[in-house]
Amino acid sequence: MNASAAALAVSARTQGGRRGHGDGGRVESVSLSEILAELSGAAVDGPTDRLIGDVQYDSRRVGAGDLFVAVRGEHRDGNAFATEALARGASAVLSVSPRPAGTTQGTWIQVKDERVAMARAAAVLYRHPDRELPVVGITGTNGKTTTSYLLEAMLAAGGLRPGLLGTVVYRWGGIATRAARTTPESADLQRMLREMQMAGCGAAVLEVSSHALALARVEGVDFRVGVFTNLTQDHLDFHGTMAEYFAAKAILFESLGPAATAVLNADDPHSAELRKRTRARVLTYGIEAEADVRLLAATSDFSGSTATLRLRQDEATVHLALPGRPNLWNLLAAAAAASALDVPVSSMVAGVERVQGVPGRFERIVAGQEFEVIVDYAHSDDALTNVLRTVRSLGPARIVTVFGCGGDRDRSKRPRMGEAAAAGSDVVILSSDNPRTEDPERIADDAEAGVRRAQGRAPGTIEYHRCLDRRAAITMAIDLARAGDAVVIAGKGHEDTQTIGGLAHSFDDRDICRVALGERLRRGRVG
Repeated sequence: MNASAAALAVSARTQGGRRGHGDGGRVESVSLSEILAELSGAAVDGPTDRLIGDVQYDSRRVGAGDLFVAVRGEHRDGNAFATEALARGASAVLSVSPRPAGTTQGTWIQVKDERVAMARAAAVLYRHPDRELPVVGITGTNGKTTTSYLLEAMLAAGGLRPGLLGTVVYRWGGIATRAARTTPESADLQRMLREMQMAGCGAAVLEVSSHALALARVEGVDFRVGVFTNLTQDHLDFHGTMAEYFAAKAILFESLGPAATAVLNADDPHSAELRKRTRARVLTYGIEAEADVRLLAATSDFSGSTATLRLRQDEATVHLALPGRPNLWNLLAAAAAASALDVPVSSMVAGVERVQGVPGRFERIVAGQEFEVIVDYAHSDDALTNVLRTVRSLGPARIVTVFGCGGDRDRSKRPRMGEAAAAGSDVVILSSDNPRTEDPERIADDAEAGVRRAQGRAPGTIEYHRCLDRRAAITMAIDLARAGDAVVIAGKGHEDTQTIGGLAHSFDDRDICRVALGERLRRGRVG
């Protein structure tokens, strides 16, 4: 099977809507009464002796015998599609609203929170796969993806055949597909966990976003390990305040039972509060603070880091194909989580050394040029500061940075991102990221305020350009680079589209870099 066919196969399994999506996750139908036993306080209008074949939240995927969940979304209310779902053969509807007047088909189940009810219903349908499959949840503002890749590799080297669900990819059993979202909706998540378990996976590694926690996507999942990376400002367009953002992250650790392990970053002050909120045993990791898993020594260059770790009574030296302190924290977090699952230290080392990089995370673009080009997903001021500090620590002559800010997202972080870019760079090119439905000029104005603040503190030392055509901005950066410089293209990382006006256009920073480098090298040869 070629890569395209494999991707289509798993896409059909994980996103197609009918139960099983192939052979991997097929389950027997369950009685509605069995599901209702898990939904305390539900008001039921209609028969309860029906068999339920699947749980669906998209009316277009509903088939005969399914349970349709009328999810209230940001843009659409699933209650508007309940009649359509019943017409397609749904046996029952889960909703926060009472049955509409004139509707007599199917069984109507009114609940307090349809997302919680959907998660519990899906867990019943898919027979609680987490009871047989150890699940690791990784949450935090930055570092989730890299930590998940490193942990996946450690578990694989330890013989556990892990499955992975995260921002970049969903993969298990040798098949991968592009991730639809960082953490799948609960019905899809339970289906995928069941497929992993049936495919012989020995563990599942999940990136758990704050949105997923707040929206009950992981409700009812019995995590064996919860990992906290860090917390800095992000997603306030959704959460409103930092207190609410932290509260969402804390849900993961509050859900852990006494037999689980909470892996906490000893260098992040929020870990002290998480320790108070969890019933799980705590395993810490850190660079600066004393911790159970600790960095003893490290050296880095653009090709990566060589690090010596202390894991309780053991020491190990490992080469990581990613440089910088943030990635050392990610390495420590993965090692602590692997330790919680009794993975031998030798397997941790072997696994990490098989990881050649993580898509869009400090990803080097090499085409024979005499300067470095780095593509990174940094899309907050803290992440941008960290990646630029890492680059600076590696001793380039200058840093040339291209960045932008996302539209329809937290406006308050834009000037901070501008300030971070200017404070950490010698040349700054402000461009677009994913403007979505916002005016790119307004987004850039917000970010430019921070650039100007930084320029005011260091007049004459920061070269600044504004170029909202991202392709042209990347080309400009590569044309401005000199031998020994480092070019950082920040914000989109692994993404291969740019969303403008609600439409996603094909666009990959890495491909644009390669084209621009090729043109520059060609001009040099001709010259």
